[in-house]
This record gives sequence, structure tokens and C-alpha cells, in this order.
Amino acid sequence: MSVVTLEKCRENIRKQLDNVVDFWLKYSLDRVHGGFFTCIGKDGKIYDELKYVWLQGRQVWMYCRLYRTMDRFHKPEILEAATVGGAFLRKFARVSSSSGQWKCAFCLTRDGKALKVQRTIFSECFYIMAMDELSRLTGDKDMQLEAEQMMEQLIYWVQVDPSGLGRPQLPGEVPINSLSVPMMLMCLVQQLTEGRGQEVAQKYKELGNWCVEQILQHIQRAGTAILENVSVDGSELPGCQGRLQNPGHALEAGWFLMLYGAQSGDKEIHRTAIRNFVELPYQYGWDKEHGGLFYFLDVDGHCPTQLEWSMKLWWPHCEALIAFLMAYSHTRKPELLEIFSEVYQYTFSHVMLAGSSSASAHNSDTMEVSEMQTGCGGKEEICCCI
Repeated sequence: MSVVTLEKCRENIRKQLDNVVDFWLKYSLDRVHGGFFTCIGKDGKIYDELKYVWLQGRQVWMYCRLYRTMDRFHKPEILEAATVGGAFLRKFARVSSSSGQWKCAFCLTRDGKALKVQRTIFSECFYIMAMDELSRLTGDKDMQLEAEQMMEQLIYWVQVDPSGLGRPQLPGEVPINSLSVPMMLMCLVQQLTEGRGQEVAQKYKELGNWCVEQILQHIQRAGTAILENVSVDGSELPGCQGRLQNPGHALEAGWFLMLYGAQSGDKEIHRTAIRNFVELPYQYGWDKEHGGLFYFLDVDGHCPTQLEWSMKLWWPHCEALIAFLMAYSHTRKPELLEIFSEVYQYTFSHVMLAGSSSASAHNSDTMEVSEMQTGCGGKEEICCCI
């Protein structure tokens, strides 16, 4: 891929991002009850009014990050949407659990009534991201404190006692280290510490190191595979659960690790991130016949138990674009740029719908496209590669 071609990619991404943000600003904000509609057709019509906390949090984060870091998005309507979405989250997302701890709902009705709670940490993760990012715009110290308090609760659930999540402890259950958990906690560490000074960085330093250790346990079979689930001591688990691979998660963990390596000056972690969590998942996850990244795989070649395993979802391709572009910007290795080009061509010919102002009726697409320009150090990262 030449410099000229890369510049064309940048301009296309910029255009797509502008179109997507315009679409969501026009159709997503609920001006009656607050929050965002996220089930939206390409024509802008709402086909379901339920409000998912993951997506509410991601959309608040996305608007705030765009407003805060990119001049062309420093618009009052973006700040308004972020503020309205954040107020809806603060008012309705948190529900008290039987243990007296705050748990975030997974799904809310249009007017904010809790409909479903998941026994995981991920609604809370996106709540933290939204509150922390919005507090940076508003200067609201209470909001920042809420994010940090929720973070302390997540740490307790993950490292000390998970009973607050509401999952019953069953006699046949084997504790596992699932890649998604330390990966998301590392993302939150990077979010909470960004630009906050040495005191905050020191507060979360031990947790960040723990996340790295947990993520590296997923390098299995003498470095030839990244497995989604391993035992708590880092050994391979038996059966389908132990053989599961999720290329998108591995790539996502890869660019989190690259950021960690760059910020800490740990060159070995940086090399491991690129070799094992970026290049390797592409090698085993890319469909060599039809193109695109598989959703799930079995490391031994069996059919994964997930029926949707062969689907080519949008988000693993976004993670791959971010990961390979970041890896190239850090190393200048031309082979990494060539893979970025391959993923780019597939993504913009299959995932991004030609002629559509919405790109997709799912707001996380918007977040991922924005991360390509803002998530790698807060600047239009693709510029760094030109």
C-alpha cells in the first residue's frame, strides 16, 4: 500500500465517520425520555425502543471523545447528545442488587425501567467509560467519582468475590480466566488514567500489571494459539470451552497491549502484542477462501459450539483495522500495512454499506470507526502513518 493509497483510506474513513455521526445525531437521541434509540433502520425509523446499557454507555463515550479530541466535532449538538445520554444513564442504569451493591441493568425500557440484568461486568464497564469521559467535558467531580467507585466494585467482583454479580456457584463449575475480563479491565485502566496525572496512574498500576499477566496466559500451545478461555493458573481447559478462539477479542487485546507497552516503555510486551495478538489471530482467523475474519474457531479444527461461528461480524474487522494500523505506525513494517489494506478492502466492500448514511443500525460501529481516528493516542492516528 502506497502513501497515496493510505491517504485515500484516511479520507474515506473521515467521510464515513462524518456520515455515521450525522445519522446518529439525527435519529438516535430520544428527546422525550432521554438516552438513545439504537435499533434503527437505514431509513432512520425506530424498530425497537428498548435501550441497552452497553450501547448507551458506548454512545455517550463516543460523542464525548469526538467532541473533546477532534475540532470538527466540537459542536453544541454533540455535547447536548452526550449530556442527555449521560443523564439518562446516571438516573436509570444502576439498580441495587440483593447484596446492596450497585449493579447496572443490561436492558431498559424507553422510559428507563430496568428490564434485564446480566451476571457479567460489561454493562458496568461501559457505564464507567461513559461517566469518566463525560466528566472530562463537564468537569463534574461527582461523576468522575461515580466512575471510580464503580471501578472499585468491578475489581472486587473480579479479584475477590464474584457473588455480587448474581451467578450461583454450581458444584460442577470450574473457575476460568476469560480473555474478555482482563482485556476490558485494561481498557478501563487506560480510560481512567489518561491525562489524570501520576497519582491516578499509580493507583491503577498494579491492576494494569495484573491485567497484562492475565491476558498473556491466553498464549497457549507454545505460542501458536490464543485461546479465549484458560484455567485460573493459565493452563489449557478441556473440551469445547478450552479450544475456543475468538479472533476479534485477540486483536482487541492486541492493541490494548500495544498501548500498554508504548506507555510503560515495555518493548517485550509491545513485541508480544504484535506477534501473538495481532499477526497470529489474523493468520488463523482470516477466511482464506472468501475473505473476512471468522467470529469463532476451534483450535483443533472442530466445529465450534457457537452456531454463528462462521459469520463475518463488523466489529472484529474494526479491531483488526485499528490493531494493524497501530502496529504499522509503531514499527513501520510494510507487511503490517499490507494486511491493513486487505482488511480495509474487505471491510469497506462488505461491512460498510455503499450509499448508506448510517453504515449500520448499531451504534457500536460508530464508536469503532471513531476509534480508528481518536483511540490511538487521541489524534487522527492514520495521519501518523502517512
